Amino acid sequence: MSIKVPVGVSNRHVHLTQADLETLFGTGYNLTIKKDLSQPGQFAAEETVDLIGPKRSIPKVRILGPVRSQTQVEISLTDSFTLGVNTPVRDSGNLKDTPGLIIEGPKGRIEIKEGVIVAQRHLHLHDSEAETLELKDQDYIQVKVEGKRGLVFGQVLVRVSPNFKKDLHLDIDEANAAGLKTGDLVTIIK
Repeated sequence: MSIKVPVGVSNRHVHLTQADLETLFGTGYNLTIKKDLSQPGQFAAEETVDLIGPKRSIPKVRILGPVRSQTQVEISLTDSFTLGVNTPVRDSGNLKDTPGLIIEGPKGRIEIKEGVIVAQRHLHLHDSEAETLELKDQDYIQVKVEGKRGLVFGQVLVRVSPNFKKDLHLDIDEANAAGLKTGDLVTIIK
């Protein structure tokens, strides 16, 4: 049986705590929704910040909402070379012993001591979708990409929650390597 899933391509972005958001944008500030993302309740904000690393800066990096309990910066390996930050591949939220950098907004700047990651490629599934596919949270699968730049992505982490819907998240480097764009379909290999 061929199980197809849609791709969501993720570019560099920042998740902020409310306190860090207020340092960067002003007291009492709330994010403005630019567009909803594939996962329910998640959105790209109108607001952007600059990332400042030891080597270079990357301007106008999108903030994703809603606010979180810990500030996290997700970049690609290419971005890590640009910034001069030795960034590990990690599951979102696994920030212990990761590098930090400076984040600058229109009203201030913060220096995070940890929180910069290259996001582990992962498949979001709702509980019912996972049950149908006989997968569970923290499983690993492979995903096959067809076409001129066809390849197989290994070590795809399965993340299951009643708040998720089926969507394979790849970063921009991975998507470009396979010639993929958001909405393309790929095949799960168990």
